[in-house]
Amino acid sequence: IAVIGAGPAGVSAAIYGASRGKTVLVLEQEAVGGVIGKVSTVTHYAGILESETGGSFAARLKRQTEKSGVKLVYERVTGVRLKGEVKKIFTEGHVYEAGRVILANGTTPNRLNIPGEEELTGLGMNMNAARDGEQYRGRHVYVVGGADGAVKEAIYLSGLAEKVTVLHFEETLGAISEFQQKVKAAGNIEVKLHTRLTAVAGKGRIEKLELTDVRDGSTFWREDPGCGVFVYVGAAPNTELYPELELAEGYIPVNDKMETELPGVYAVGDIRVKQVRQAATAVADGAIAAINAALF
Repeated sequence: IAVIGAGPAGVSAAIYGASRGKTVLVLEQEAVGGVIGKVSTVTHYAGILESETGGSFAARLKRQTEKSGVKLVYERVTGVRLKGEVKKIFTEGHVYEAGRVILANGTTPNRLNIPGEEELTGLGMNMNAARDGEQYRGRHVYVVGGADGAVKEAIYLSGLAEKVTVLHFEETLGAISEFQQKVKAAGNIEVKLHTRLTAVAGKGRIEKLELTDVRDGSTFWREDPGCGVFVYVGAAPNTELYPELELAEGYIPVNDKMETELPGVYAVGDIRVKQVRQAATAVADGAIAAINAALF
C-alpha cells in the first residue's frame, strides 16, 4: 500500500495498513502532520493533551508512524498512473509501484491574490501564527477570515499582540460559539465585518493596508507600519496530480469504503468530497480506507 501524504488521514491509513501485515510506503513532501502541524493549537480532538499545539500533535504522529514499521520517505510526487492492477507513483528521483494507493495529500491554503501580497510574503504578509506569532508580541496583527480556523488563530495571537483585528467579508463571523465567546472575552480583538483586505504596501515590511467595505465598495488605507497579516481564507484540494479521476468541484468522490471510481485507489481526509473537514474525520477516513485496501 502506498500512501501519498502524511497528515492525520495518511498517518492513520499507514498505521492501519501496517497493522494488517501490509508493506506500507508513505510519501510526504514536507513534514508529517500536514496543515495541522502548522496551527497554533489543536482543539476538540478526543484524547488530546492539555495545551496541545499543532507541533506537538504532529510530532506524536511522526513517532507513531516510525514505530509502526511504515517506510516514510520525504519526496515530492510529480505524477501517478492509477489505472490497472499495479499503480505507479513518480517522484523527482524514483518510481514506486503498489497494489493499492491511498491519496491523502490534503489541501493548500488559499492566498488573497491582492496587490503587494507577493512582494511582502514573509515580510509581514502570509505569516504563520504558530511559527511567527512571537515576533509580533506587543504589535498589531490582522487576521483575514471568519471561520473556525481563522478565529482560533486570532484568539491565540491575542495573547501575544497588543491588538488583533479580524477582517471578514460577511455580516457575522462563521466560527463556533465557543470561539466567538473567547473573542469577546479577549479584550484586544477588534472584529471588522463586511470588510476585505484588498492591498498591502511597504518596503521590506507592511506599512499600510487597503481595506474595502463590501457593502458600498468604499476603500481606505490604514497606516500600520510593522504589522503582521495572517490569512485564513480556505484552501484548495491538491488534486492536480490526478487527471485520471473525475472530480466534484475539485474534490475526489469516494464510496463508503473511501474507494474512488478506480479500483484499488482510495482518497481520504480533506482531499475527498465530504461535509466535515476536521482531524477527527480525517483519521476515520484513513482507518476505513486502509482496512479495505488491506483486503487484497
